[in-house]
Parts: sequence; C-alpha cells; structure tokens
Amino acid sequence: MRVSRIHVDGTLVPGTKIELGGERAGYLGRVLRARPGDRLVLFDGQGGELEATVTAVARERVAVAVGLRREVDRESPLAVTLGIGISRGERMDYALQKSTELGVAAVVPLLTERCVVQLDRERAASRLAHWTKVLIGACEQCGRSRLPALAPVTGLSDWLAGRVSGLRLVLSPEADTNLADLTPPEGELTLLIGPEGGLEPAEIALAARAGFRALRLGPRILRSETAVVAALAAIQARWGDLGGGARR
Repeated sequence: MRVSRIHVDGTLVPGTKIELGGERAGYLGRVLRARPGDRLVLFDGQGGELEATVTAVARERVAVAVGLRREVDRESPLAVTLGIGISRGERMDYALQKSTELGVAAVVPLLTERCVVQLDRERAASRLAHWTKVLIGACEQCGRSRLPALAPVTGLSDWLAGRVSGLRLVLSPEADTNLADLTPPEGELTLLIGPEGGLEPAEIALAARAGFRALRLGPRILRSETAVVAALAAIQARWGDLGGGARR
C-alpha cells in the first residue's frame, strides 16, 4: 500500500502530535478515507521527512502523531533557476508542476512583452499563493522534501538587471547553439523561457547583454509548457541526475 506524503507548514518535531486542517484534512478524510493507524510521511519543505501515524479523524481535523525523522535527499546536484514568462492558467500550472518534478531549485515568474496575463499587486499575490500550492503538490507526488524557491512576480528587465550567476541560457528557435556545444556548468544554471508566443527579439537581445547564451532545443517550435519540460529534461540528463547524468 502506498504511503501518502503530506506537506506541513512549520517545522516538524519528532515525538509531537499535530492536527491537520483545511485542505489537508479534507484530502486525508474524504479522498483517502484515512483511519486511525494509517501511516503517513510528512515533510516541512526544509529537507528530510518524518514518519507519522493518523490517531484520529474528524470532519474538519485529522490528528497525527509525528514519528522518526529520516534524512532523504532527492535534490538534483545541478541547481537550476527557471525564469519563466507567465502563461495562462493550466499552462503555467503544468510548467511549474513538471519543472518541480524535474528538479528545478528556484522559479522566477516573469512579466514579458507577450504575456497575456496582466497582474496587479492583489492578483499577483493570489497567483503566487496558487503557484505555491502547485509546487507543494508536485513535491508531495515526486518525493522531493525541499520546495523550490518561488520568487515574486518580476519584470524581465528588472530580473536581468539583478544578479544572475552561473551558466545562463535563454531558449530561442533562432539560436545556433545546442546543449552538445556547451561545457558543463561549474555551479548554478539559469534558464530563461518565454510565455505563449515566446520572447521578443529585443528581449532575447537584452538577455544576451546580461550574459545569457541563446539555446536551440531542436528543429520544431515547442509550446511554452512543452519547452520547459524538454529543456529541463535534456539539461538534467546531460548534467544533472536524470537518466545517465551525473550523480552525487
């Protein structure tokens, strides 16, 4: 029987008892039909995970006894920051979910010229809260115990003007460089991918002035969310921990 993994806000302490409410309680009680004695795995997003046992199930609350902590490390040895142009609804959710599964260390949602999503401060805060839930759900599913860092919504030019270190790549179907042409990064890697419709030529030029190299994945034009999956999978296979890539 598969043991469910549940993210919990706050630091988890072995030997304590906690109550899960809200969506977590609803998921355990109504969806999984949890019963006293059922085992869980809890994690707080800071690394490691803890054994746990359900002790009581009520309509709105689920009581859990926190057991032993075990150190697990399913993080990629390659720290990838994904700067991603904000796409609509499910496309953005899909990109964030899959990038988490593929080991991205940090995500920066970017406002670019071709973004069809317009966010004021209130809507940006709402989107960030929603995207955090997407990242948490992906970590629960894929076994990661550290949440990718999620930066505030940022304009592309402001982000490029800040400190971006390590190997910097921007996807462009017009580029001449592919992954086989590049040497392995000696530290962090930053990947920039546009929204629906891609990045404007002027934005790619701006990225180039900030030290980004234009990268071409192949002969076909990919949708933005497909490009995220393809690029991260290729990068992790070549330099990270996917397939035959480098391992710790």
